[in-house]
Amino acid sequence: MRWQGRSGSSNIEDRRGMGIGLPVGGGIGGLVLLLLFSALTGTNPLDMINSSSPEPGATATSGVSDDDPQAKFVAVILKDTEDTWTELLRQHGVTYRDPTLVLFTQATQSACGVGQAEMGPFYCPNDQKVYLDLSFFRDLDQRFGAPGDFAQAYVVAHEVGHHVQTLTGLTRQVDAVRQRGSARQANAASVRVELQADCYAGVWGHYASQRGLVEPGDAEEGLRAAAAIGDDRLQQETQGRVAPESFTHGSSQQRVEWLRRGLESGKMESCDTFGGQGTN
Repeated sequence: MRWQGRSGSSNIEDRRGMGIGLPVGGGIGGLVLLLLFSALTGTNPLDMINSSSPEPGATATSGVSDDDPQAKFVAVILKDTEDTWTELLRQHGVTYRDPTLVLFTQATQSACGVGQAEMGPFYCPNDQKVYLDLSFFRDLDQRFGAPGDFAQAYVVAHEVGHHVQTLTGLTRQVDAVRQRGSARQANAASVRVELQADCYAGVWGHYASQRGLVEPGDAEEGLRAAAAIGDDRLQQETQGRVAPESFTHGSSQQRVEWLRRGLESGKMESCDTFGGQGTN
């Protein structure tokens, strides 16, 4: 990707090195929260107290410096998604509000609960922030076999796609369906949401290519990344079998297909995973 020398977004909140900030000194309530988190994660509470305490003087900072190339890359991609979605949503009568991207290490607090690096990048609609531990990019390369800067950009653009869903009201509608339906119905709705975010990432890639950000071969990196993190491939790797009824993000084939649709069309209308095109 031709990202060097381009302006980056200032909507970056850098919490790296700060820990999760659990209220361990906040009385019985903080202790209960600490023990609950420890039980859920299997982590030694004493280790958590040590690791969750920020370094002296550590505070979140805005933006990133030019001598931090990986963070600078993320900022450039985020800025390009802002340019794309501001214009596209304007055409659909929706005002785009820039999300904040939070860089963190290991774990951090969000309005959707505690986020851990093991969860991978995620978007929280409650605070309209994208959360990213940059170590995921190493996992994408070494564990999932999907190297390349466009593969990393796809990850950022996918999470921004969830922000678009929040702004258009889809997130609220799907949450209502999830609350009323069964676990299987909730999983099916999640798959459609995730595949649409894949497609929206492709829509961004379509316009990034027109602006000269994307080089030959980059799209293939993104498609390989989408295939690498399909539910079927991950389930086969972790549990030795595939259970489609428990999919939450879609199969490798589905993720590749919807990302490709966005890349080729550049149209939000091509990303209707809830309509007649289905998720096949």
